[in-house]
Amino acid sequence: MDTSTKHPNEDPNQTPNPLLSTYDLGPLHLPNRVVMAPMTRLRADRDGVPTELMTAYYTQRAGAGLIVSEGIAPSMAGQQYLTEPGLYSAEQVRGWRRVTDAVHAAGGRIFAQLMHAGRGGHPANRPDGGTPVAPSAVPRTDLVHTLDGKVAPVSPRALTTGEIARTVTEYADAARAALRAGFDGVEIHGANGYLPHQFLADNTNLRTDAYGGGTSGRIRFPVEVTEAVADAVGADRVGLRLSPGNRQFEMVERDPAPVYRELLRLIAPLGLAYLHVTEDPRHPALAEARRDWSGTLVGNTGEHEATTPQSAAALLDGGRADLVSVGRPYIANPDVVERLAAGVPWAEIREKNFHYTSGARGYVDYPGHDEADGTSGNGFVGGNEYLVAPLT
Repeated sequence: MDTSTKHPNEDPNQTPNPLLSTYDLGPLHLPNRVVMAPMTRLRADRDGVPTELMTAYYTQRAGAGLIVSEGIAPSMAGQQYLTEPGLYSAEQVRGWRRVTDAVHAAGGRIFAQLMHAGRGGHPANRPDGGTPVAPSAVPRTDLVHTLDGKVAPVSPRALTTGEIARTVTEYADAARAALRAGFDGVEIHGANGYLPHQFLADNTNLRTDAYGGGTSGRIRFPVEVTEAVADAVGADRVGLRLSPGNRQFEMVERDPAPVYRELLRLIAPLGLAYLHVTEDPRHPALAEARRDWSGTLVGNTGEHEATTPQSAAALLDGGRADLVSVGRPYIANPDVVERLAAGVPWAEIREKNFHYTSGARGYVDYPGHDEADGTSGNGFVGGNEYLVAPLT
């Protein structure tokens, strides 16, 4: 719901920036329309437990209207990287509680993104060394990042129908764990080549049972996951991310429009908090979502082009979205919203080799616009005593 007001730091003599207007999202009152998009950063420990660095990182960015966390494994089978955080152990829940408590203390709101890698997993990236699972035994062909460098992918094992049911339950269990960990809600990652997307796509779902074939079979797993998560934690605390037509990780969808239209038709009655859609230059995903979805729509254009303050505001001014998710600008700008309010440009990323390492450098050492470089007001400086080889 739109509850537009001017931001307290905004110049009263200027035209109001739509990104700084407020919005009611289910039980949450958002002070602005900027959503920090989920971004993999790989700073958890090898047991998938969030670290002190992660607490600092998310707390720095608490000015977002809503933070959506990096992708979190709902189960060990869903893990994509060894230092990716999870929500399937008590230690992980306690680690995330430290993060969410700090974000809330700083005035922020945060959802957990539940991300199952499916065929994107690798034995080297799982604590148990297990083989990845997927709708069908269709491997990726690109190299996989591990802590020991890039390695060849392995063929996933096709899920049995019993394992599919268990995976749906794991999503629901992870959603409950997220609320115990203090998250305000959860986002199901059904986009960008992850497990629900693998069921939707033509080239990764070769099944002939009830979870394959035509549209009704392809959408069955994403629908069941969404229903189970909504039942577990309440639909008004659940978002769903989709990316129709996205070719990331070699996905192929020959005619996504009717598939996603039917998917949205079936989940619309649930009353989800929002739908989060990634635009694609080859497919009008946002326009179709705006047509087919009557609830809150979060728009993202940063997957294929750099998000700017102007392009983000244009999504709202043009009515293409109700909220705008911003990803890469949040790497170099812990104060994205504060810069908008102060009329200060977003800083550029200065070092691209430190996105996926394990230390402070390139993670919590970017300053706010009113801070000295390298301090960020959190006690972490530019050193990187935890640095490992960057993933490139």
